[in-house]
Amino acid sequence: MPPHPVPQPTAPEDPIEQFRVLWEVVRLLRRECPWDREQTHHSIAPLLIEEAYETVEAIRSGTPHALAQELGDLLLHVLMHSAIAEEHGEFRLSELIAAETAKLVHRHPHVFGEATADSAREVKQRWEELKLREGRQSVLEGIPAALPALLRAQRLQERASSVGLDWTEKHAVWSKVEEELAELRAALHSGIPERVAEEFGDVLFALVNAARFEGLNAEECLQRANEKFTQRFRYLEQRAAQQNLRLSEFPMEELDRLWEEAKRQESASQ
Repeated sequence: MPPHPVPQPTAPEDPIEQFRVLWEVVRLLRRECPWDREQTHHSIAPLLIEEAYETVEAIRSGTPHALAQELGDLLLHVLMHSAIAEEHGEFRLSELIAAETAKLVHRHPHVFGEATADSAREVKQRWEELKLREGRQSVLEGIPAALPALLRAQRLQERASSVGLDWTEKHAVWSKVEEELAELRAALHSGIPERVAEEFGDVLFALVNAARFEGLNAEECLQRANEKFTQRFRYLEQRAAQQNLRLSEFPMEELDRLWEEAKRQESASQ
């Protein structure tokens, strides 16, 4: 079979025209590529999650080229799912775009209507109110259970805050953290694993709340801590390799010394 001609945009600088070409390529791959043809919504769902995380990583890296590349991969997944849906008569891409446009217009009456909003908080509160009017049974509805736990906790707290259920003073939030820590200590003394697990979860939830009040994203904070630990641990591995030893062969005192050395090198490089 001769190669299929590559679709070309009639106006390369026009994003709508480039979008049309990409959509044409995706539908062509669904017809002509054995791998693409076999994919389903379920088979590529894990890849969509992976691409979303890679996009977040690109944002954190501060590299525009990497971000553009990952956003392109996300767009590809949107189009792949749309192509699969179109083939099965579920919905068309045009319907998806029109519905999203209508939803954005509806949920921004302060832009497209007569309503007013003087702060981002007002906008978020109205957004949640409008979603309830659209048929949702709870303000918390729509927060995926599969989100990373810290991120889900922050989203739950933000939704509750949008309808007025929130702390009014920052010091009260930190007092709650101390209260939960005291309950965890008591649970540890009880020796009951289920109680310890419950109180540990309450401490984490309270810390997420505190992060939110400090203007921080708890998930991102923990990711940074993970990365910091990874870099320091790899430094220890490198130092051990220089001596043809395994880390397990080092006494704890030497590991502590190397860990502090890794921290000092980290500070010097910043």
